[in-house]
Amino acid sequence: TARRLLERGVRFIQIFAGKNAAGDGAVDDVPWDGHNNIETNHRECGLATDRPAAALLADLKARGMLDTTLVVFCTEFGRLPFMQANGTGRDHNIDGFTCWLAGAGVKRGFSLGATDELGWKAVADRRTLYDFNATILHLLGLDHERLSYPVSGTERRLTDVRGHVIRE
Repeated sequence: TARRLLERGVRFIQIFAGKNAAGDGAVDDVPWDGHNNIETNHRECGLATDRPAAALLADLKARGMLDTTLVVFCTEFGRLPFMQANGTGRDHNIDGFTCWLAGAGVKRGFSLGATDELGWKAVADRRTLYDFNATILHLLGLDHERLSYPVSGTERRLTDVRGHVIRE
């Protein structure tokens, strides 16, 4: 469906893994938000997400559309590397998590950054979400430093004053 929408000129498409992404009732939490039953939650969400995401990329590449289409796969935070007090889930982790980009001129097969040995905190090539957003806007052909909007009489940027395009 996403590819067909692109072919018809739709410029922005969001695919969201909504509640019970697996469709079988096994995931009773909000997908990927595994505060409990994380083993079942992440296994089922992975099964419902991995193949369709790979198929979308393969389909776009086969049709010559991936070079001009930016695919962003992200979340607002990761998971702590240890169990919560209930013993079946993991809490939010804002200090170490992964997002990925594909297409639209993004360097293929490249990874930037690393967490410590536990996955607790980013320790190498740390970037901010402002940087990530500035990079997305750049790949879409927008200058994040010129893209502003008025808030209470002050011009604000989506990337604040801290965002920098990630060139690597």
